[in-house]
Amino acid sequence: MSEQTVTSVSASKANNANQLLRRDVRFLGNILGEVLVHQGGKELLEVVEKIREMSKSLRAEYNPELYSEFKAAITSLTPDNRHQVIRAFALYFQLVNIAEQNHRIRRKRDYERSAGESVQPGSIEDAVQVLKDRNIAIEDVKEMLSGISLELVMTAHPTEATRRAVLDIHKRIALDVMELDNPTLTHREREKLREKLLNEVFTLWQTDELRGRKPTVIDEVRNGLFFFEETLFEALPNVYEELERCLKKYYPEEDWHVPTYLRFGSWIGGDRDGNPSVKAKITWETLTLHRALALDKYTEALQDLMGLLSFSTNIVEITTELEDSLRSDRETIELNCVGIWRNEQEPYRIKVGYILQKLANTRDGAENGYEGPHELIEDLKIIDRSLRHHFADYAADTHIRKLIRQVELFGFYMSALDIRQHSQEHENAMTEVLRKMHIVDNYAALSEDEKVELLEKLLNDPRPLTSGHLDYSESTRECLDVYETVYRAQKVFGQNCISSYLISMTEAASDMLEVMVFAKEVGLFRKEADGTVRCTLQSVPLFETIDDLHAAPGIMKKLFSLPVYREAVKAMGETHEIMLGYSDSNKDGGVVTANWELRVALNDITAAAKEFGVKLKFFHGRGGALGRGGMPLNRSILAQPPHTIGGGIKITEQGEVLSSRYGMPDIAYRSLEQATWALITAARLAKYPEQMPKQNDEWNEIARSISETALNKYQDLIFRDPDFMTFFKESTPLSEVGELNIGSRPSKRKNSDRFEDLRAIPWVFAWTQSRYLLPAWYASGYALEQYVQGDSGRMQNLRDMYASFPFFRSLIDNLQMALAKADLLIAREYAGMIKDSTIRDRIFGQVEEEYSRTLRMLLDITGQSEILDNVPVIQESIRLRNPYVDPLSYLQVQLLTELRSIPDDSGDAVLLREVLLTINGIAAGLRNTG
Repeated sequence: MSEQTVTSVSASKANNANQLLRRDVRFLGNILGEVLVHQGGKELLEVVEKIREMSKSLRAEYNPELYSEFKAAITSLTPDNRHQVIRAFALYFQLVNIAEQNHRIRRKRDYERSAGESVQPGSIEDAVQVLKDRNIAIEDVKEMLSGISLELVMTAHPTEATRRAVLDIHKRIALDVMELDNPTLTHREREKLREKLLNEVFTLWQTDELRGRKPTVIDEVRNGLFFFEETLFEALPNVYEELERCLKKYYPEEDWHVPTYLRFGSWIGGDRDGNPSVKAKITWETLTLHRALALDKYTEALQDLMGLLSFSTNIVEITTELEDSLRSDRETIELNCVGIWRNEQEPYRIKVGYILQKLANTRDGAENGYEGPHELIEDLKIIDRSLRHHFADYAADTHIRKLIRQVELFGFYMSALDIRQHSQEHENAMTEVLRKMHIVDNYAALSEDEKVELLEKLLNDPRPLTSGHLDYSESTRECLDVYETVYRAQKVFGQNCISSYLISMTEAASDMLEVMVFAKEVGLFRKEADGTVRCTLQSVPLFETIDDLHAAPGIMKKLFSLPVYREAVKAMGETHEIMLGYSDSNKDGGVVTANWELRVALNDITAAAKEFGVKLKFFHGRGGALGRGGMPLNRSILAQPPHTIGGGIKITEQGEVLSSRYGMPDIAYRSLEQATWALITAARLAKYPEQMPKQNDEWNEIARSISETALNKYQDLIFRDPDFMTFFKESTPLSEVGELNIGSRPSKRKNSDRFEDLRAIPWVFAWTQSRYLLPAWYASGYALEQYVQGDSGRMQNLRDMYASFPFFRSLIDNLQMALAKADLLIAREYAGMIKDSTIRDRIFGQVEEEYSRTLRMLLDITGQSEILDNVPVIQESIRLRNPYVDPLSYLQVQLLTELRSIPDDSGDAVLLREVLLTINGIAAGLRNTG
């Protein structure tokens, strides 16, 4: 077959696949049309269709007359019609998102079905095959696998705009749409499926998209656990199973059991920074819910096992080990009716009954439960060995081995919980504690050197600092209670249930030492008489602003040079976790500078730690949106310099990312598979740097100079223009975003209108809604142009960097995505809400000029004709969505204008509700909130 024929066949397959996507979108769109007619009459459908067609035509070719007609059609809607139109477009996006998610699954399955023996790029087998093809020895492979580590940490940041009730309906619709591909369906079965889908869309139409109240922290905990219950409990061990299958295929001489390298963590219920609702008792309740789910999942799996393990001693011979185990169980464990199996010839079912009883005892805190997951694993291994003894290897591999892996991954606490608090809270508490003990009157007023000297002394002193006989302020008492809760949790749920205490706004070494001193008070840090240090909780700095990133290497060197702190690191396995904030650094310095400074910090902090023989685990605080470091999981792993991943990686997963990546089993599996591919690839490049693309030493200097120029340009507008905050607040739905009940945490750190106190999430959310997406691209075009200055040689440098410098390529591709989603024609409508026309025209003119400049520079660097020509699937998706997002944007501007014209003391609940509906719809259409 010729190359031309192969290309033709591939194109044909891609076209057929896209036809199936279009079929699903059309099918769901027609069902929505029926619902609109049923609920609002033909007139509603006609209005929606008219607006949609005009929007589509405007996107195809701008026409001033049609534009005026389009805006007139929107402004002339009656309040009742307007409400229905908003909901129609918003619901359409929900259905399109479902269809696209299903199509991702379909494409993967089609590839696997048609590829035969060929290996899918970006798959686990692809990564392992590369290892084999490059003649990497088995011992080196084992060393790499033992060194990789990825923890994906769910956060409760308020960016998931969709209610759980709505997501449940989405899931049912997705499963039904998937069934449309079933070729064995009869005509009647297809009719029934269509009736069911019509019913589900009716239900969706009649379900409130908006939350009636802010979710509580425990609501958020349950929402996070939903993903473990629905997808991750099965998907995660399946990824391990696939990796072991591939290793066995390419390295058959080894009996593989891959060490734990991929797991999930959580901040939900542990993150108290700026969220007064997260108390110590909430953290305890969170861990209790985590344990309950873990034990419930094991119970379900064991109940299934009891039905499967019907092997009889009349036919097979079990091991003596299993016989002894059963004898011991009979002597020590009293079975209730649930766990009793009466057939004495079926020992596996009897053993499973005892395991179920021990799990129940563990849940109830009764005698004869499990001390920890290791005891449950040992019981399962006894069954596994006995099954293999009589050649029931398939049952052992299929059922027991998977359950053992699940217990290894999820333990008795489902996911590790991180604690996070602002550094100022610790300083306030320390000041009060030291004053009451007459150690120092005003700790907060000490210099940094004096603080470090004092805290080091206190860590070396075994005497307590606090007393139950002293009265502390409520905030200090709560601060101390957190440490007591962590100590108790480690005793009850296992030492690894909480081992990281993150410190927001870490600006000095004392910020971290304060946490260690409080940890000492409850026994989480202890120095024995012989000088040995025992430590089970690590203080983790969160470096967020550009200045903090600059200071980070010096702070860590100072800490590592303190003997008592260095011993604490040793007690934690010679590894130190460090978190880097992508959101605040972006808000502080702009997208180009944030990305560059984060890269510099990674390298400099790694070098500092290497001086002291410490391995680093970097925790990347990426958001879901482009303006907060958001990108596909595999790309975010490969974006790190390979030599910085040696101690492991943690990455935040938040907001809409959780639903899109982990809402459906097949997509969850694919996301985790791609992450595994990226981890193995990064580990290979770290071990064999000669396999990396050749890079020019000058490129780092070029990137540094571009970053410096971008920072000045960005801060000229954001920090130094006195009218900027007026422009931002009046031309975006910032204040209305605060009314959307999408999280338990306030949108500001303090009750303040200062830019510094605004959280990064609403900052990005508001710019996304108004279609500027300004934080994701502003100042980049200017900086690139200033570097080139018309010099063709310099432009060639940037083209070479795009081709061979992963950091720069990732930056440029993210900028492409941001420009593709931004729309300044619509942003101009939002700018029209600014009362002072001088401010509006001046600042919008700057933004518009920078957008055009950035677009021109990106096309010149990439050699593309249009933005996103390099990823046509995403390009097409954005093109298809824009005509449907546009009406919601124009409606939002109209509603905001009306709402803001009403005096503050009266308000209008109906108008506000409609604004919030447009926010939800635009978020679904752009597939981004914050």
